[in-house]
Amino acid sequence: MTVSLCVFDAYGTLFDVAAAAREAAAEPGREVFSARWAELAEIWRQKQLQYSWLRSASGIHTDFWQVTENGLDYALEATGLAEDGLRTRLLQLYWELSAFPEVPATLDALRADGRQTAILSNASPAMLGAAVKSAGLETRLDAWLSAESVGAFKPALANYALVTECFGVARREVLFVSSNGWDAWAATAFGFRTVWVNRKGEPLDRLTTPPDHVVGDLTAVPGIVKAL
Repeated sequence: MTVSLCVFDAYGTLFDVAAAAREAAAEPGREVFSARWAELAEIWRQKQLQYSWLRSASGIHTDFWQVTENGLDYALEATGLAEDGLRTRLLQLYWELSAFPEVPATLDALRADGRQTAILSNASPAMLGAAVKSAGLETRLDAWLSAESVGAFKPALANYALVTECFGVARREVLFVSSNGWDAWAATAFGFRTVWVNRKGEPLDRLTTPPDHVVGDLTAVPGIVKAL
């Protein structure tokens, strides 16, 4: 069955989640932070993910922006980086994340080949709208779908059903692309064809439904689609 729709996770896949901390570190007066921004960015991202999993498992849901704030607060305390105005600035920059360099060309190639493109993310609709606009991707995406309508974060399988419901396609018509191995695993279990964008060269997760393809960035995705 031909792939008609390519769906991407947002943060870490299309949008660089480290960009907020990196850009803040380059600003005047942030010399202390500039030495440790990468450490904070890593802790922030890990806690953001962990809090989303814990909330899904416990059934105590909140929107993803609250999870993002909570993760940052943990990271700031863990690193002892309590500079005046830093928390506010980091949260502001998170609404303006840049896309990875290969994203525009990848989406353009897929659309030129007749594929639809979309986002499926844990982020709230407002967060997604801001990120898509900031990165200039509005005309390169047909939809951005949020776990907010499900009331539980990925990898809850009900989130992946949002794609088939929205586009009216069969599961095997969808190629799902994520930089999170656990996300690609869940999408595979749901029945999508999958690509794990393993940007950090991490080991494959020991789960029962590994992704169909593993790549280092998004540049290989159009070729994978053509070969299916």
